[in-house]
Amino acid sequence: MSAGNPSKKSTLKKILIVIGIGLVAAAAVALYIFTDTFDDTATQKAAYTVSANPFIKEFEKDNALANKKYTEQIITVNGRISEIEAADTTVNIKMIDTTTGSYIIFAFQQQDAAEAKKLKEGDSVSVKGSCSGGIFSEILEVESINFKRSSINK
Repeated sequence: MSAGNPSKKSTLKKILIVIGIGLVAAAAVALYIFTDTFDDTATQKAAYTVSANPFIKEFEKDNALANKKYTEQIITVNGRISEIEAADTTVNIKMIDTTTGSYIIFAFQQQDAAEAKKLKEGDSVSVKGSCSGGIFSEILEVESINFKRSSINK
């Protein structure tokens, strides 16, 4: 009987060590992502304050440039509510450009959802949130600009 090839055992040991290190690194990244917290949007200073329709037009004119400028920025948007979509624990508010159908949609933080649910279509409102960016839909031929962690700006 032979004891086995020592170089094969050494290679297997190295592979197992690399896999182990990879798993530990992946677990650390996952832990960071899943436990990442954000400051309350209501207490953060907005990088930009804009009106809804000109903001939409900026994305329609040059989506890539507008995304570069606004994505992941805290922005205050002033406009009129076109639609309110209530869900179980949250609410989404839309501001729509009636000439093109393009829109901004705001998803509210849990602590601000109750206040957002009190609003009505047609209300003028100032909303502050983190811009997730805009996407042009070739099928619908509209620009949609998404905001997360939104709050009513007072």
